Amino acid sequence: MAKEGFDYDVIIIGAGPAGTTMARILAGEGRDVLVVDKRKDIGSPVRCGEGLGEREVVAQDLDLPKEVISTDILGAKVVAPNGKSIVWKDKNTTGWVLERKMFDKWLAELAVHKGAEVHAYTRVVDLIKKDGKINGVTVEHSGKDAHEITAPLVVSAEGMEAHIARKAGFNTVHNLYDVDTCYQYEMQEYDHENLIELYFGNEIAPRGYVWIFPKKDKKANVGLGIGGNLTNWEKKGGVKGADPKVLLDNFIANQPQLKNASKLLHFGGIISVGAPLDRFVEDNFMVIGTAAKQVDPIHGGGIALAMESGLMAAKIANAAVLENNFSKQRLYEYEKIWRAGPGKKMEKRLMLRKVLEHLSDDDLNYIFNTITQNDLDKVMDGQFAGPVAKVVAGRPQLLGALKALA
Repeated sequence: MAKEGFDYDVIIIGAGPAGTTMARILAGEGRDVLVVDKRKDIGSPVRCGEGLGEREVVAQDLDLPKEVISTDILGAKVVAPNGKSIVWKDKNTTGWVLERKMFDKWLAELAVHKGAEVHAYTRVVDLIKKDGKINGVTVEHSGKDAHEITAPLVVSAEGMEAHIARKAGFNTVHNLYDVDTCYQYEMQEYDHENLIELYFGNEIAPRGYVWIFPKKDKKANVGLGIGGNLTNWEKKGGVKGADPKVLLDNFIANQPQLKNASKLLHFGGIISVGAPLDRFVEDNFMVIGTAAKQVDPIHGGGIALAMESGLMAAKIANAAVLENNFSKQRLYEYEKIWRAGPGKKMEKRLMLRKVLEHLSDDDLNYIFNTITQNDLDKVMDGQFAGPVAKVVAGRPQLLGALKALA
């Protein structure tokens, strides 16, 4: 039962991986939880490459059903501008390319099985307050008249839009420098080796990369992201504007396996690749997942980070309900734990992103010819000193660009 005077203990806005993970944990602890999502169909449309590493799934003791998995992933092939590649494959690189629509619905169903309520096609249009404090939300269901739902804690898991978090006073606006603008096709047929493929180069994707995420039945998600601040960039050959679709089509036209493949699905969008919000909590309010800009700055991946933030936030929210204390000071424990854990890794990834965007294709080719898979392991784990020393030893002029990582 919700606390006296409220409809629910917690209202979560957004039924993505962050929101439904938080709901599942809270409902499992006996909390009365409502999740609302503006989409008619949870998980649709799909707006990502659909990749998920195994670590977070294992950490939450989840067993993915077969229907949410498209294909197993063993590692990644990272390709330099000149075609030189490094295969990065070990026990830390395993995971899956998902059927994201099925995956999101499955997470929502897990939350429902634990006792949470999940309502699709329900848009939160405003916050309600009592005595100056957030007290719930105003919602519209199926476009019908708005009505109020109360709870002492409201959580934004809204994704990039974060409209209600903005109403709560959080600076959720994205500047162009801290987003990538992307375009992706689902293509068929494409043979693969259960590896994610990542292609780098300023001629291919300025301040970004091309990805190929393999799927079952010889399908693949093939996409390209570039820096959002490069919208006035001029491509050789007279293509004006940094248009990810044009650049992606150019890449595909030069790939023997892809140039004649069918395009079964198109979509475009933007992803956050900047720093997280400067704060995640306020009295009676929390922000989690992509709404909090908790997204990997290197590749824009957010599913695992969203699930992790949902888990961390749920533990603190549960304690807040038990103590009947929804103050900013009590909820800050979630932010403190996140910044000391995933946040530290994100800081290093953001630093690496800013360094990489200043390197020429020739620099990238040299680095790929110099480092090994072991070096790549260290770099992705935030251990930059050894690999940087190896690169600078052979090309001292890169010291200026790489010194921030040393």
